[in-house]
Amino acid sequence: MEILNDRLNPAATALALLTVVLWGINGVCMKITLNALPPLLAAGIRFSLGLLAVGLWVRLRHIPLRLGTGEAKKLLYLVLLFVAQIYLLFRGTSLTLASRSILLISTYPFFTAVFAHYLIGGDRLDGLKIIGMLLAFCGVALIFAESITLGSPDTLAGDAMVLASALILGFRQVYTKKLIQGIPPVKLLFWQALMSVPFYFALNAGLESHAALEMNPAVLVSLLYQGLVVAGFCFIVWTTLLRRHSASRLTVFAFFTPVSGVVASNLLLSDPLSPALLGSVLLIAAGIVLVNHHFRPRSPLPSTRQGKKKAFRKHASGKPG
Repeated sequence: MEILNDRLNPAATALALLTVVLWGINGVCMKITLNALPPLLAAGIRFSLGLLAVGLWVRLRHIPLRLGTGEAKKLLYLVLLFVAQIYLLFRGTSLTLASRSILLISTYPFFTAVFAHYLIGGDRLDGLKIIGMLLAFCGVALIFAESITLGSPDTLAGDAMVLASALILGFRQVYTKKLIQGIPPVKLLFWQALMSVPFYFALNAGLESHAALEMNPAVLVSLLYQGLVVAGFCFIVWTTLLRRHSASRLTVFAFFTPVSGVVASNLLLSDPLSPALLGSVLLIAAGIVLVNHHFRPRSPLPSTRQGKKKAFRKHASGKPG
């Protein structure tokens, strides 16, 4: 099966940019929610709302949802990855600052690039991508160095969990890219949400404390944002874009996620803008740009008289080069 890797047009570019900015703000909403709810319960409520949004879209567009032969098994693997990735993200964010969580989860494009190199033809690593990964590694190292100097085991554990979530997300991007060549994106999102929500609530019942919940308007708005805007609108848009365009080309827009997220964390949660954090933003953002830079070398000019004559004949005949 041929995997589509079309160039981004202006409309796709605008949608990708809007989506990643909204994702950056999502980290702040997640932190607000996790101050009142345990991680698995928060994830269950978020993706229940997302399921309603995707279900409404499916109904409006009359998209068939019947699973084909072998699709249920492929979706189950995706759901297991999804549940593990989201749990690590939510649990890690509950232990660290929102700004740090946003920066660390934003490293997923580097893992995407590595997995795409081995699993998707035509999406290869090159020198610039490797340099980008080294810059990002330095950015992550700055975050962990600050965690150690803060002397908080919880912060260090939270950072490690979010980084592990980024690794799984990188692999999930590539696996999703392969799946949606045969499964319509919105259908995949619907079944991913439908199959994952029971896991979150079951794990919540078995693993998490059920102390009194501290619900307030800020928590409710944060849940609605995460469920309807991010798990609904953003997931639909991103998965649709991912079906037609290069996974690594799209993730260049992830540069804006840490920037918008860190700014929002500072404005809404008063997260400190330490030199290490700002340095990490610059290193990770630069790394994302390099990882997703596409350089096309010029076609070599004929160096011999025979080559020049051959090129002239090809030009004169109108045949493509």
